[in-house]
Amino acid sequence: MHGAFYIALLIGPPTALLSCFLVLKGWSLMGDAVSHAVLPGIVLAYIAGFPLIIGAFLAGMFCSLLTGYLDANSRVRQDTVMGVVFSGMFGLGLVLYTKIETNVHLDHILFGNMLGVQTADLWTSGVIGVAVTLALLVGWKDLLLNAFDPAQARAIGLPVRLLHYGLLTILSLTIVATLKAVGLILAIGLLIAPGAIAFLITREFRHMLLAAVLVSTASLTFGVYLSFWLGSDPGPTVILVMTALFVLAFVYRLIRTARTEAGSGA
Repeated sequence: MHGAFYIALLIGPPTALLSCFLVLKGWSLMGDAVSHAVLPGIVLAYIAGFPLIIGAFLAGMFCSLLTGYLDANSRVRQDTVMGVVFSGMFGLGLVLYTKIETNVHLDHILFGNMLGVQTADLWTSGVIGVAVTLALLVGWKDLLLNAFDPAQARAIGLPVRLLHYGLLTILSLTIVATLKAVGLILAIGLLIAPGAIAFLITREFRHMLLAAVLVSTASLTFGVYLSFWLGSDPGPTVILVMTALFVLAFVYRLIRTARTEAGSGA
């Protein structure tokens, strides 16, 4: 349980900050695609005897670059391209997994294993989390402008392509950091829900970043604590807590909008 709480605190801030940019940029499906696409990289790294995180990162970057290339050089829409790429790579990973002998259970890869966190996992998540957090905090203004108006960002001389691929790199690294906690399937919850909740309850982007971090950290710690009393797995419990908070935030937004409209009408 101590390890579960530690890794929850380590991955909360970076996933929350990144989720704000993914929500604003409309990259929810991109996060889902990359999180599924790292599976073949994990399996190939295991076969080659390399650290699994290296295989996961390389597979995530390959998926991102392939998606961008197909989107730029075909008539197919980007969401369609991402759906084809991530499902294909996920299927490849499952086929490869069935051909190897390993003591690593597939459920732990797909859904995480917070209660099995080791010291090396904490170091990996901690180092990646600090690097991602610093990168996002330093470049948030440029990333924000690029998300809202790439043409304006290009016109004032910002390195638009660097910002684009830099965000994809950060996305791949963050997914690697969350593998032990929530696995491949549930990673998208940490990458989208905090930003979506913060978007509903705030008006300024700075406040959105802060709210997302608070929501993510609180959901992770409370989800781990709640799983102990429910006898459930921490990863899915955390995602359920975030889903409940999103529903509450959505209802709050509806009530606030209705009161505003009623006040302006009066």
